[in-house]
Amino acid sequence: MNRTLTTHDLPALMTGIMATLAGIGIARFAYTPLLPAIIQEGWFTSSQGAYLGAANLLGYFIGALAAHSLSERFSPRWVMAASFAGVALSFVLCAGAGGFLWFFFWRLVSGIAGAILMVVGPSLALAATPPERRTRVGALVFTGIGFGALLSAFIVPMLLGLSLTVTWGMLGLLCIAAGLLCDYFLRQGVAHLPPSITASSVGNSSTGYAGVKVVVLLVIGAYALDAIGFVPHTVFWVDYLARENALGNQAASLQWGIFGLGALCGPFMVGALAQRVGWQGGLMIAFTAKAAAVLLPVFSLALLSQSVSSFMVGAMIPGIVALTSGRLAELVGPTAHKKLWGQATAAFAAAQAVAGYAMSALYGAWDSYAPLFAISGLILFAGFLLVLLSRGVQQRRSSAQQSTQHSSNQGRQ
Repeated sequence: MNRTLTTHDLPALMTGIMATLAGIGIARFAYTPLLPAIIQEGWFTSSQGAYLGAANLLGYFIGALAAHSLSERFSPRWVMAASFAGVALSFVLCAGAGGFLWFFFWRLVSGIAGAILMVVGPSLALAATPPERRTRVGALVFTGIGFGALLSAFIVPMLLGLSLTVTWGMLGLLCIAAGLLCDYFLRQGVAHLPPSITASSVGNSSTGYAGVKVVVLLVIGAYALDAIGFVPHTVFWVDYLARENALGNQAASLQWGIFGLGALCGPFMVGALAQRVGWQGGLMIAFTAKAAAVLLPVFSLALLSQSVSSFMVGAMIPGIVALTSGRLAELVGPTAHKKLWGQATAAFAAAQAVAGYAMSALYGAWDSYAPLFAISGLILFAGFLLVLLSRGVQQRRSSAQQSTQHSSNQGRQ
């Protein structure tokens, strides 16, 4: 089969990239370097700033739960357009100093809209792509997350040199541009899907619905553990290097830039990986690599160790997102994917929010980030075990069904 991307894949690919760019790349990652600035400018206290970050996580959970129902009730094109508008407005309308409740509301809106984009965009892209090229497109749509991480590492600090207000406004305009591009490519062929796109062969295979359901639950469980495992690097990594280990802001900023580079490369890496070993095998390798990368700073903080940890965790954040999305589509088909992907995203968001608060509390008790990296590495290894278990369940179900079918055939003979 021809697995090479063609120009016919461009509408689906760009639809997914623009959705993930705005949904997480801008709505969440680009907000990270804004937080110190709004505190330094006196807009909010550090405690209020933390609650604003939590508002985005809460909104992400709400949006993930609502995404499938909204896209079934209304046109996916208009649902996505409203979501792009929500993310854009959350930046444009917060471009000046305002009250805490005003900012909290719009950070909540950005989380809701971002989650909807993350659920609906990749699902539309997968459904509009022929099965033989779905592994490549399904991974590359998440490069938008990496572009957003690079924005947060390099472009946002440059904009902050002009002013905080200009930075908020420019991020809003960037979301509008991404939304217009996404809508253009939607109208090129993604919005009206061919009727032949139905459930995949795996979803209807001899494993049976019950077997698929158990495997799906295990994959979603592993995805929730991944949300816990990446909290230290996305929340505490810069402060851990700069302040706790006295390496300075410049060294920490370099590592955040390497993290962003990894986030951009990750979808390309797992796309190639999935083509060679499949979605299932790719997930197992990705969880192993991410667990090792998160644990690495516990044992060594040499420059090479920092850089490997930054790059690999950055790469595996969108990488595991892409692999989980692809694995669910493989199990149930692109039609049912959107609903399950929404449920998986909700589980991820809930686990991430709980882990963020819990790890903050643990840091307050221990006054050190190092144990949090150790805990997260072990949790990611538990995620690997769930993925491994899901493969075992699927293989046993397949063997049982094949034995039953063989016995039935012999009986008929």
